[in-house]
Amino acid sequence: MKYQGGCHCGQVAFEVEGNLEGVMSCNCSMCQRKGALMWFVPRENLHVTRGDRAMASYTFNKHVIQHKFCPACGIHPIGEGTDRSGNAKAMINVRCLENVDIAALPVTHFDGRSL
Repeated sequence: MKYQGGCHCGQVAFEVEGNLEGVMSCNCSMCQRKGALMWFVPRENLHVTRGDRAMASYTFNKHVIQHKFCPACGIHPIGEGTDRSGNAKAMINVRCLENVDIAALPVTHFDGRSL
């Protein structure tokens, strides 16, 4: 299925394709503060349609994930990184997707503070 998403002010917009069967809630210092519910897809399944160059990026700890955000409204719609096998991944904040019943999605909790 294809989903549309973006930031709050509309400066960033994207499409992502995949089977949204669940999300991950991480308790690391970054995810805990921004309240993201993440869905991981292959990077090629994400197409930023507006604002790719406008987004700012933040990394911390091991600097393996680029937490991308809109510098105008501050919303973090996506992240980019690689999995343990070296495959490019996109982390989609499902709170930034349109027409998704977030309450119906199963949530897996990840202990990012322990990393």
